[in-house]
Amino acid sequence: MTRSSSNIANAIADSTIDNMESSPLLDSEATETRGADVVDKADSNWDGYRDFEGLPWWRRPSVYWLLFPFAVFTLAFGGIIVPRLNLILDLVCRQYFADQKLRNPDVVFNPVLLGSDNPQCRIPEVQANVARFMLVMNLITGILSAIVAPRFGHLSDRYGRTRLMAFASMGGIFGEIVTVLAARFPKVIDYRWLLLGSALEGMTGSFTAGNVMSQSYTSDCTPPSQRAVRLGYLHACLFSGLAFGPILGGYFVKWTGNLLSIFYVAIGCHFFFIMVLRFVVPESLSKRKQLVAREKYEKEQELRSQAPTTWLATIQNANPFSPLKALWPTGPGTSPALRRNIVALALDDVIILGSAFSAGSVIILYSGYIFNWGTFESSRFVSALSMIRVFILMGLFPIINYFGRTRPAARRRAAGLVDTQVGADNLDVWVLRVALVSDIIGAVGYTLARSDKLFFASGMVTAVGGLGGATTQAMITKHVPPGRVGQLLGAVGMLHALCRVLGPVLFNGVYAATVKTYPQAIFVLLTATFGVALACALVVRPHGQ
Repeated sequence: MTRSSSNIANAIADSTIDNMESSPLLDSEATETRGADVVDKADSNWDGYRDFEGLPWWRRPSVYWLLFPFAVFTLAFGGIIVPRLNLILDLVCRQYFADQKLRNPDVVFNPVLLGSDNPQCRIPEVQANVARFMLVMNLITGILSAIVAPRFGHLSDRYGRTRLMAFASMGGIFGEIVTVLAARFPKVIDYRWLLLGSALEGMTGSFTAGNVMSQSYTSDCTPPSQRAVRLGYLHACLFSGLAFGPILGGYFVKWTGNLLSIFYVAIGCHFFFIMVLRFVVPESLSKRKQLVAREKYEKEQELRSQAPTTWLATIQNANPFSPLKALWPTGPGTSPALRRNIVALALDDVIILGSAFSAGSVIILYSGYIFNWGTFESSRFVSALSMIRVFILMGLFPIINYFGRTRPAARRRAAGLVDTQVGADNLDVWVLRVALVSDIIGAVGYTLARSDKLFFASGMVTAVGGLGGATTQAMITKHVPPGRVGQLLGAVGMLHALCRVLGPVLFNGVYAATVKTYPQAIFVLLTATFGVALACALVVRPHGQ
């Protein structure tokens, strides 16, 4: 690069730092402007509240605005997890036996009935075909959402969270419509058209973009001292949907006598969620902050446009992984400790969420194959696991936060002590480590379980791991100013999407390859994965020490 290019790059870096409200490892000026984690300031004086002072309650953003629509959405989401998986299993199984009939016309095969118990499908060949097909579905959604999610995150810093959150949810509507058509007309629409639904879902950012938007919204309107608990509420809504959705969905299908009825309800819930986000939930980023972010972005673009165009600069601008630079901040106010914490926490968050999504469907397949669990048994397992996680996140975690953070901070204020350390504290770090240890113990239990009762109990042990997701997401947002939360979480979202690509390759691929010989191999892989996450958690130091 030329000298002028270097100067322009430095100017861009300086403009990025100028508007930072704080960073946990920055100087005293930055610490003063970000009062959320400085315990001598009350949460009521947090800077994030200032733009909404004097507004009526229905125009002030809060995570509580998201809870009801998100709970309705997750109930529908939870209600179709097992039916969707079993529907795909039946469709793939039907095609498998249709192919076998063509090769062996004289052999009589039992018909595969959608939504019914089909024991003939519990064979390794069908299990492997389902695992491979779901692998392709996740690859398509993961690759596309990896491209879209970080751009949505950065865009939301300039234009707000709610509109993009609603747009990301539209992909779910498209995906469910394709699923209904494939199941409604299986002789006309091949089950492989489900791949189109995966593509449409990925093009709108999928769950990854929606997750980034909801985390960014919560971070915008919640002081960091309460952020882990409030993010825990969102996770509790998700687990509530997973807990009660399968039960309610099972009763609804039984009441209607139609497996597809639950998919119609899911489409309606998607539409309801979009309408509430668009017209009811107040935006968490004020117009002032949006305009500041736009001006900063335009200034950066103008400076870049003045730089001499070289082939290297063109390649760098076209680099699809460029959003990941947000995970490695450089320039004034940063430090190796800051970068170490951000990278380690991002890896932890990706492993926790990626393992849940990549291994979840394989665990259901495994339990059906080894223990002959049907829809009822699988739904009961998912519901019990989720209910325990809800109790931990909404009942136990706020108590831990109160006695481990709120009361000690109040005592220090009463004693006149000033603690200017910010960023992730000791409580954050130890909650994360305990959560990962419980995941490891549960994964080892899965591996060794040879009875369904022990397998069920091992799943319950992993429920404590639900604390990990909310904690890591809160911790990582404490390391950047509010104006960069969307960009940082967008980069993490890109890693989530890439994990949706690589995760199924590992778990579905390993299961398909070992289901005949050693089906427990996926749990050995799961244990090793959580071991890596625990190693990353051990690297994280409170307050960037």
